[in-house]
Amino acid sequence: MAFKTEQEEFWAGAFGADYIGRNQGSELLASNLHFFSIALRNAHGISSCVEFGANIGMNLRALKLLYPKLDMHAIEINPQAAVRLEEVIPQQNIFAGSILEFSAVRTWDLVLIKGVLIHINPEILLDVYDALYRAASRYVLVCEYYNPTPVSISYRGHSDRLFKRDFCGEMLDRFPDLRLADYGFAYRRDPSFPQDDISWFLMEKAPEKK
Repeated sequence: MAFKTEQEEFWAGAFGADYIGRNQGSELLASNLHFFSIALRNAHGISSCVEFGANIGMNLRALKLLYPKLDMHAIEINPQAAVRLEEVIPQQNIFAGSILEFSAVRTWDLVLIKGVLIHINPEILLDVYDALYRAASRYVLVCEYYNPTPVSISYRGHSDRLFKRDFCGEMLDRFPDLRLADYGFAYRRDPSFPQDDISWFLMEKAPEKK
C-alpha cells in the first residue's frame, strides 16, 4: 500500500510491529479500565464505538468490559496488529489501513482516538479531525499528549514522529457544534493505574436539528 506520509509508513512497518510487544498485558488492561471509567463518566447512552488506531485492541478490551453490549469497530494501519485485533472484535468490523483512507459509511455513538494524533503528520491533521467528526453521532474522546502550542519532539530516537499540541482546542475551533463535556489528566507515576501522561478530552456533538 502506498501511503501519503512518512509517519504512516513508520507505523505500518517494523516499528509499528515492535510497538505491539510494549503495549499489552493485564496491568495495561487494568489501567485502561480505570482510565475509561473516568474519561467516559459524562458520556451517556453509548451503544457503539469506533477506535481510530486501535493496535491490538487494548482499549477496546477495556471498553468491552465496561460496556458488554458495545458494538465495536476499529481502524488499524499495522497488518500484524490488525490480525491480533481480530481476537477482540470481528474481522468485518476492522478497517486494516490508514486513517486517511478510511471513509465512514455510518456513525458511532463514541469515536475514540488515544495516542495516535501525536504521531500524525501535522500537514494532514485537519483531514483526520474531519474524519473523527464525520464518524461521530455524539461523542469524540481524544486522549493525547497536550501542549498549548504545536511542538515536535524526538520519539525513541526518531525525529518528526511525535507532535504535541492542543488537539481538542483545534477541533472545538473547527467544529462549532462540538462542546467540551469533560477533560482530565492521567499520570505515568500513578501508583495504581498509570497511563503515559495523557490528557483526555471528551467532546459532545450537538444533536441535529429536525
